[in-house]
Amino acid sequence: MRIARIAHAGGVHHAALEGDTARIVADPFGGAAAALSADRLVPLAEARLLAPVLPRTLVGMAHNTGLEDRRLPPQAFLKAPRSVIGPGEPVALPPGVGRVDAEAELAVVLAGSPEGHTLDTVLDCVFGCTVANDITARDLQRTDPLWTSAKGRRGFTPLGPWIETDLDALRPDDTEVALSLDGVPLPPASTRRLARGIAEILCHLGDYLPLGPGDVVLTGAPGAYGPLRPGGEVSASVAGIGTLTNPVTGSLPGAGRPAPAGDPV
Repeated sequence: MRIARIAHAGGVHHAALEGDTARIVADPFGGAAAALSADRLVPLAEARLLAPVLPRTLVGMAHNTGLEDRRLPPQAFLKAPRSVIGPGEPVALPPGVGRVDAEAELAVVLAGSPEGHTLDTVLDCVFGCTVANDITARDLQRTDPLWTSAKGRRGFTPLGPWIETDLDALRPDDTEVALSLDGVPLPPASTRRLARGIAEILCHLGDYLPLGPGDVVLTGAPGAYGPLRPGGEVSASVAGIGTLTNPVTGSLPGAGRPAPAGDPV
């Protein structure tokens, strides 16, 4: 099932997507995703897709971009929940921020807390997965050890276009992630390449971080990444989910130093 968040004439609601129709969902994170309202149907042509979830807590995994990162202990960082934007919303580049990179990632949307779970049971707390773009100001990342100023800015976490809840069909630990800049595709890669899979990530976070329904975990960028250009467009995609596209606005006087290859985070 694909769960979206839509704006339409009747307001803003979560909805299950069924072809060219959206069926309103009362409370997807309260266990009511199947409680669909048969009399509340919205044609998708009359709706606008928003970020599919507005998390209270937004987490990213650091140093989880390749199998070589197994040499490092697992480490997470926090992004500002208000950095979340949806499909079609602009990524605004602040003046003078330096190089800003896009990173396509699989993001996990939680249905409950991973605390106390084991590798065998932790996927029970997963509601579904969506596409994320972990926007990162590279120059600021080098000078801010917590990465807050580099990753937490408004618009620096596009999410969407919807949440895929069928994990068996998606196979999140072996699905292709890709990035396209201004219509030019970069080399894709499978989530199989990540140093740690979803279960290990969630068990790690569950040991110390209080998480709950609707919270989002970015799992790491297995594929190529690249710089954003004012006036351009960026698309992140995950096979089995879809493509998330955002225009890029703003100005970048002084593009900064090139980012080092092989270590997007």
